[in-house]
Amino acid sequence: MKKRLLILEDGSVYEGVAFGADQFRMGELIFQTGMSGYQEIISDLSYYGKIVMMTYPAMGNCGINRDDFESISPNVFGFVVKEYCETPSNFRCDMTLDEFMKLKNIPGIADIDTREITRKIRDHGTLKAILADEDANVNEIVEMLRNRELPHDGVQQVSTHKPFPIPSRGHKVVMIDNGTKFSTIREFNVRGCDLVVVPYNMSAEDIMAIHPDAVVFTSGPGAPSDIWETVETCKTLLGKLPLLGIGLGHEIIATACGAKVVKMKVGHHGNSIPVRNLKKNKVEFTSQNHGFAVDPDSLKGTGLKVTYKALNDETIEGLEHETYPIISVAFQPEAAPGADDCKYIFDDFCKMIDERSAK
Repeated sequence: MKKRLLILEDGSVYEGVAFGADQFRMGELIFQTGMSGYQEIISDLSYYGKIVMMTYPAMGNCGINRDDFESISPNVFGFVVKEYCETPSNFRCDMTLDEFMKLKNIPGIADIDTREITRKIRDHGTLKAILADEDANVNEIVEMLRNRELPHDGVQQVSTHKPFPIPSRGHKVVMIDNGTKFSTIREFNVRGCDLVVVPYNMSAEDIMAIHPDAVVFTSGPGAPSDIWETVETCKTLLGKLPLLGIGLGHEIIATACGAKVVKMKVGHHGNSIPVRNLKKNKVEFTSQNHGFAVDPDSLKGTGLKVTYKALNDETIEGLEHETYPIISVAFQPEAAPGADDCKYIFDDFCKMIDERSAK
């Protein structure tokens, strides 16, 4: 079997078995704690620039099917697993994970001690990394990793370039595409919303010309500081109509209101992460994929109130505004993959649109 290397910026080198493509790109190595849902994970555009390492050992056992994609063109930079299953068994399987990753130019490596690397990241934070051929010059690659910055063009790479409609007869909702997931679109579809998906850098003036009833800032890769155009658009829209922010969209809304967004040590990447709903005093399980968080000390004077907190580390996971019709959550309420405890957020937002339209 073909060998492959995983090389980290701290000089660590791990030898494993190659699968997937041979196209190697430097990325941020993160660990994902989900036991299943690898198809949704690697096709989630929020993972642009990431080399995803799964903490659950066995991957590939269900293959790839036609229904569970979150994007057409995945942009994950690498996939690291303990065990790769070459012979999947599932009635929906159309191809193997290896075949799909070759098709989409995603490199993978198996037979790696993912527990050791997870402990390293948990203790020291995320690391720059790259996959490489077994005969690669390790010293040169480590030097490159230490001196080169991670990409900051994630949203620019994954956002749509032209607006497009997904017609229906309900509320007209503009969805600002920072790297949206198919499942987010699906949740608005089932609620009858008339969607218009627009690029991340569309101006507030052009958005208002569509005469929307509400605007959604979707999830996506990177930080708000990478897309100041979107933050400025959000500032202009504050108070004019209902806003929903998911993942990166949550951070965009917080930044537009004057709060500060900071890099997390390891981030939250998992399918069943508990949060406390502060309004209901109830614990709910959520799907999460974010490496930045809102600084609680920066909320004073912004008009923002915390609605959700992570149970494990008290990170802010949701906000609402004292005056404006705003809902924002750091987690993924559409639950693809993961827990679906918080799908009601889409209902709450549609109810907010109803109330606003009735005035």
